[in-house]
Amino acid sequence: MAITERLLSTTVLVIGTGGAGLRAAIELAESGVDVLAVGKRPKDDAHTALAAGGINAALATMDPEDSWQQHAADTLKESYLLADPRTVEIVTQGAARGIDDLERFGMAFAREQDGRISQRFFGAHKFRRTAFAGDYTGLEIQRTLIRRAEQLRIPVLDGVYITQLLTDDNAVFGAYGFDLTHGTRYLIHADAVILAAGGHTRIWRRTSSRRDENTGDSFRLAVEAGARLRDPELVQFHPSGILEPENAAGTLVSEAARGEGGVLRNALGERFMTRYDPERMELSTRDRVALAAYTEIKEGRGTPHGGVWLDVSHLSRQTIMERLPRVYQTLMDLQMLDITRDPIEIAPTAHYSMGGVWVRPEDHSTDVRGLYAIGEASSGLHGANRLGGNSLIELLVFGRITGQAAAAHARELPKQQRSAAAVADARAEIDDLLASDGPENVRALQRAVRNTMTEHAGVVRDEQGLRAGLVELIAIEERMQDVGVHPDIAGFQDLAHAFDLKSAALAARATLEAALERRETRGCHNRSDYPELDPALRVNLVWSPTEGVTRESIPAVPDEIAALMQEVSTVGKLAE
Repeated sequence: MAITERLLSTTVLVIGTGGAGLRAAIELAESGVDVLAVGKRPKDDAHTALAAGGINAALATMDPEDSWQQHAADTLKESYLLADPRTVEIVTQGAARGIDDLERFGMAFAREQDGRISQRFFGAHKFRRTAFAGDYTGLEIQRTLIRRAEQLRIPVLDGVYITQLLTDDNAVFGAYGFDLTHGTRYLIHADAVILAAGGHTRIWRRTSSRRDENTGDSFRLAVEAGARLRDPELVQFHPSGILEPENAAGTLVSEAARGEGGVLRNALGERFMTRYDPERMELSTRDRVALAAYTEIKEGRGTPHGGVWLDVSHLSRQTIMERLPRVYQTLMDLQMLDITRDPIEIAPTAHYSMGGVWVRPEDHSTDVRGLYAIGEASSGLHGANRLGGNSLIELLVFGRITGQAAAAHARELPKQQRSAAAVADARAEIDDLLASDGPENVRALQRAVRNTMTEHAGVVRDEQGLRAGLVELIAIEERMQDVGVHPDIAGFQDLAHAFDLKSAALAARATLEAALERRETRGCHNRSDYPELDPALRVNLVWSPTEGVTRESIPAVPDEIAALMQEVSTVGKLAE
């Protein structure tokens, strides 16, 4: 007889098997604590593997005058003062140790001839502090962490979709989910849960995430368990995502293409960056290039598919093959386009969730006892603009710290809390969806959410558009009551899409309501009806379904760091 439900038990459950989740699991295993890691995607293809550019730490291998304080100052300045200063201090102080850990796990960094770790410039960094491994840094980090997890014999369940966190009296005691292939249910008991299941960039039509990742799963799981979200409206749009084919829309063309001399033109052939940043042109900051391209398209100077042209064909073939091999290969694979001869059609694409689950800076604990959130699922480090290379170091620093915090929580638990009602509720949620046979198609409704967010909450927003977006979202939420879910011989993907849709709708609502409240332009958040930065809005916006949006003040920046905050030239530097 086939088993329909498996009961597992562990001390700490990690949800998400990208860099953050694996680093936390490794910390737990190295501390002798029982841990189980669960992911809906294969671990070797987690989102972390897509991060190309590099990882930041003030190692001072290239620029001896660099320091963690300067790294903190650059991070806070680039965040438009919305980052939490304590979180920033913890990451920048712990960064060198994060690099040491990777080396201890066997990662091969690019090195200078004398053996020092190479470091290069990224946009808005005062010094060279970005370590790297070719243009595959994230992939190399992911492989390194997988190898270490295997050495430690950490159990990793791929292809298991977590649908609900199990709580009792505002304390988490595990999670419930199902196997994507066979539909087998999983009831997992745990003393602590670390949520590392990514952000919400997939709720836009064009995104650098793959098809079924970053759908806002972390946001929904946390919020339904009783946690809150912080700054969900702060989303980084990457300037260069491809438009065709439709199923790969948003796939990134590395900013190295501009760094090597690529030129941006509109449909009229004009090199339009002269209008937006005549000094830096194509080497301007990510948010400014994205805004420029968006404006050209919106004002009717876009290409046939609604983008702009990025042209590297004037560069020598040798330069392209040596310096941009991945860009060349990607375009050849997806479009049979030879970039040595033809321009690439690109448009801004949703790239990174800078907000996320509300956490305390010290240990990334949430409002729910025993529940932690790390990586792109969390908030506090990036504010209104992420410094290129900071996301990867964040995974390592807080993976380690939160692993220790979860272990301490488990050790100090006075008793095991469980609730039969919570488990019954999680079972019923899946049962109800599997029994639903309505006329609405889950994938079509996902597309409707993406269309709404792209139209009304993209690179530039305004009151009228955001309110229209909320009206559309209400209609989508009503249609969601009539979905049909039909697993088939290939597996339970349709059920997974139904949960993805629930997550996307919740993340969309949080984003629209917070964007409406942030009546200013700051960093990645452009309000055409409020074009100026408002000092009164130097606050974090915290969202929950019951309270809506509330304002949370941000602690003062320590004097020693404030003194180092200055305009940093970005000439010749790029944020990946």
